[in-house]
Amino acid sequence: MEVSEGVEMLHLDYHGHMIHPILMWDQEMAVLIDTGFPGQMEDLRAAMEKAGVSFDKLKVVILTHQDVDHIGSLPEILKERGKDIKVYAHELEKPYIQGEIPLIKDGHLENPPKGKVDGTLIDGQELPFCGTIRVIHTPGHTPGHISLYLEHSKTLIAGDSMYSVDGILGGIHIPTTLDLTAARLSLKKYVDLDLISVVCYHGGLSHVNIKDQILALTKD
Repeated sequence: MEVSEGVEMLHLDYHGHMIHPILMWDQEMAVLIDTGFPGQMEDLRAAMEKAGVSFDKLKVVILTHQDVDHIGSLPEILKERGKDIKVYAHELEKPYIQGEIPLIKDGHLENPPKGKVDGTLIDGQELPFCGTIRVIHTPGHTPGHISLYLEHSKTLIAGDSMYSVDGILGGIHIPTTLDLTAARLSLKKYVDLDLISVVCYHGGLSHVNIKDQILALTKD
């Protein structure tokens, strides 16, 4: 589903469970935000091609955080395209993604997905990919969880800081959130953003009265 020009919300089905990585592109490159579960690289390739973007155009992967449904296909992507791709994540997530420390929520996995993180991100950083992408550190779901703000299309890529149901923001998903206090504070970072659309990894696109929805979620 097209969110704006050059921004596509992908739909990946994992045993009936829908997730929504984001694809961005321009004439020079493509950027993938999160990589789905292990074994979904071919699903990603097919979704990219459906959007008219060749998998060979992929140059950057940005990971919102370490959970297995976000980093799962990173090893496969790097195996095929590793020398051509740079991977970015928050500095607090890097050791988990690289396999130096067991994943916080998925530490029981015998062979967890892992891959090299080339660049670490900090709050407020602006990335010059496919227009400007602003990094917002939104801890709570995990310590180094990030959201991404696309100023040119007034779109928030919320990762797992929020979920949505049928286009309505549902707020924090409490069962999978490590620090509820931090998560609630993170939502307040969205209040002053100029937003038209929000994409949640779980639930997808919301674009109705976004400011009012976020204000309602941040009331104490």
